[in-house]
Amino acid sequence: MSQDARALITQATEHLLSEVPALKPLKLVVGIDLHGRGDVQQFRLELPDVKVTKDLGLDAKVRVEMRRDVFNQLAERGTLEDWRHAFETGRVKATGVEQYLKLIVQVVDRHDERARTKRAKS
Repeated sequence: MSQDARALITQATEHLLSEVPALKPLKLVVGIDLHGRGDVQQFRLELPDVKVTKDLGLDAKVRVEMRRDVFNQLAERGTLEDWRHAFETGRVKATGVEQYLKLIVQVVDRHDERARTKRAKS
């Protein structure tokens, strides 16, 4: 099951990085907590090389928490808008160094603004 989770984390990360290429050079360690039935699986995601290990991620600057079923849905067919909605509704929570969180939000917002501008010109 954890191998599936590693593959899904890698898949979801690569998909999000392809949607927002400005995040690719970001050097960051993310701790991921997936809450399941009575247990919590913890993973460490290292960027920019998408490297996922089953680890507590004690050196993580950002920690992301969500239920495993929510993660499965988002990882398999979630777009950037789906992830944003999950964060806004509280289904996915991110904590950590405030500067990193603000930077990620700012980069994603600018990406969305550029995408809207391109659509308006077309």
